[in-house]
Amino acid sequence: MATKASGLPTNLPNGGSVISGLPPTNKPKRNLFALACSILACMTSVLLGYDIGVMSGAIIFIEKQLKLTSVQKEVIMGIFSLYSLIGCIISGRTSDWVGRRITIIIAGAIFFVGAVLMSIATNYAFLMVGRFVAGIGVGYALTIAPVYTAEVAPASCRGFLLTFPEVFINVGILLGYVSNLAFSHLPINLGWRVMLGLGVIPSAFLVTVIFFMPESPRWLVMQGRLGEAKSVLYRTSDTAEEAEIRLSDIKSAAGIPDTCTDDVVSVPKRHTGEGVWRDLLFRPTAPVRHILLCALGIHFFEMACGIEAVVLYSPEIFKQAGIRTDQHILLATIAVGFVKLMFIMVATFFLDRIGRRPLLLTSVGGCTVFLGVLAFGLTVIQKSAVRVPWAVAVCVVSLLCYVSFFASGMGPITWVYSSEIFPLRLRAQGASLAVATNRVTSAIFSMTFISLYQAISLGGAFFLYAGISALSWVFIYSLFPETRGRTLEEMEGLFGKFFKWRSSEQPLVVEQKGGGDGQVEMGKASC
Repeated sequence: MATKASGLPTNLPNGGSVISGLPPTNKPKRNLFALACSILACMTSVLLGYDIGVMSGAIIFIEKQLKLTSVQKEVIMGIFSLYSLIGCIISGRTSDWVGRRITIIIAGAIFFVGAVLMSIATNYAFLMVGRFVAGIGVGYALTIAPVYTAEVAPASCRGFLLTFPEVFINVGILLGYVSNLAFSHLPINLGWRVMLGLGVIPSAFLVTVIFFMPESPRWLVMQGRLGEAKSVLYRTSDTAEEAEIRLSDIKSAAGIPDTCTDDVVSVPKRHTGEGVWRDLLFRPTAPVRHILLCALGIHFFEMACGIEAVVLYSPEIFKQAGIRTDQHILLATIAVGFVKLMFIMVATFFLDRIGRRPLLLTSVGGCTVFLGVLAFGLTVIQKSAVRVPWAVAVCVVSLLCYVSFFASGMGPITWVYSSEIFPLRLRAQGASLAVATNRVTSAIFSMTFISLYQAISLGGAFFLYAGISALSWVFIYSLFPETRGRTLEEMEGLFGKFFKWRSSEQPLVVEQKGGGDGQVEMGKASC
């Protein structure tokens, strides 16, 4: 059975478009229900952001009370990412089993328990247990929020809505920074506990409000619940016609005949997840290999270009750059969080207008330049016997510029791109594998930052990050096709040519029967 032929969006003079056979439309209004669902789902990312932000300041006081060594300090900071790997790995199968919505609830509940444990920790080992539990919750949240948003959002504003996870990560980071400053005046043995304990508030709120959200229409189709899926699609699409087209495309991708109109149909058992890892890792088609390379690669480079060092260790960087008092250091970290949050709005509002590639390439290019400038400034300071005010200013400005370029492209687009390119049957596990790569890379770089800069100097560490960032620019330029305006069911046709991906930009008709090039054979449902 062939999928519907779909072309690239046709841009109209007034900024509207024609997408997948829909009638011409002039800048369609945002679907408010889809917007609300995406906001609620993506608020789970606040959990990670808050932990990153609050730990960057709380560690100053934890280090003093628990008398941590440098190694213990970088381990307690970075191992959170490694713990979240567990949640990333199991969240894909969990969400295929119980649904995307219930998985979000599980994420919030686990983080709630972890935040309580961290706030009452009496020693290093107890604190590590709390971070282990909270990390699993964050792993769940990071994986499922982009998947749910991608599956709910209409194509016309999917890029806009998929930037929300990164937006809320940065909201969480800023809240964590503000919490650090607000409670820094409390006694040492109390202040950091309050900072960490406040993490129960967003998690409790999420567990409550998620009950009012609908399930993902694509997950419902995979369960054969077509009536419910159709209802959700009508509420989350820009038009009734688009809802019908989306339903038809999803049914086709799931192997359900278009003639099936019953509210509930029987779906073969292998649609529930059996053989997915085989098709994803061991016997992938050429498009799936290309998709996997892009998804894992962009998550690796996002974390490898130094952002974890800047966000987690910004107090340490500012201290090394010449800012002395704890209050001034915490104020400087708030500036980092504020700039990061403000510039992510660039991607939020321009992603569906400009496209993924231009923003990505501009963002990574700017990151590379300002990482080099930051490294130069830090090197000057470290090699000078006296304080060099201009070098301190260069470090502060270049660090803020680096954060702004990262937030306007590489940060949010990593999650957008990796969430939208996997085929339906592989999406949950593919997304979990991509986020697992993100968390492992984050753990490696955050757990080795102090040791790295002690070995090669702080300037040397950022020169290394600048080199990695330059390499990521080449990687993105060579392998990443533009996905703006495509439906999720069209994505697979863009991939499979690797360095020659530009030859796949024309409209394609992808055959499902016979295991045609690039399409995962899904089987048939009985109607």
